[in-house]
Amino acid sequence: MFWVPLLLLAWIAAGAACTRLCLAAVRAAAVDPGAEPDARAPGLTLYEAAFLSGGPRRVADLTMVSMARQRRLLLAGTGWVTVIDPHGRDAIERSVIGAIGPEGQRRIAPARDAAASAEAVGSLGERLVGAGLAVPVDGRDGIAAGVLGVRYAACAVLALGSTALLLPGGPDLARGLVALWFTLPLVLTLGCLAIARVEIHPYARWASPAGQRLLGSLARRARPCDDRTYLTSVAVRGVRAVRDPELRAAFGHREPAGRERHAGGA
Repeated sequence: MFWVPLLLLAWIAAGAACTRLCLAAVRAAAVDPGAEPDARAPGLTLYEAAFLSGGPRRVADLTMVSMARQRRLLLAGTGWVTVIDPHGRDAIERSVIGAIGPEGQRRIAPARDAAASAEAVGSLGERLVGAGLAVPVDGRDGIAAGVLGVRYAACAVLALGSTALLLPGGPDLARGLVALWFTLPLVLTLGCLAIARVEIHPYARWASPAGQRLLGSLARRARPCDDRTYLTSVAVRGVRAVRDPELRAAFGHREPAGRERHAGGA
């Protein structure tokens, strides 16, 4: 019966992790002013759609793609971004230009990270939270931490179950019963992860239920047939919606650490 304390530990880990994830999902779902998608959708800007879909980094990606299509930024397949027009048309564009730096050229990854952490993007997120369309920071972190905790709990259940089966003594039938008992908390954690994958949409980390409804209607209408709907598709789906192979290569380029040089990669 040495395996019983291990089973209790497995159930405690599984139950606590699943409960934490459920509570985080409930808190995030509580941020809902009851906005109607049809009434608010026309007022949802591309920046707002990008933030609700993928957060600050998505806003930076969208801005870079938009400026590149207007020939105001040059995004090279080597992973560099170069400023062509240094005059931003709004606060977000000015943040991107400022993130690239006074030399007018920088690698895309650090420039995108700097733009995503700019004050203009932070203010955009605060406005969306105030409108009830975005999940507050604690809610976003709670969902992410909850999912990670359930994954760790599943690994812990497997480890505890394996340890219990390796304990000496007992007939094969008893080992089968031990395995069956440890299967139950494992099914609980895996089932919770499966439900979270289905119910928690990819943008649920950022968008509240009201924001998700708006994004759902926006995504159904987004078809890359003209410039506006093309950028809408990028805002909702990210850089994978970019049609230009060179632009996709620019965002996907990776260079080993320590090899970043001021090389006119653009």
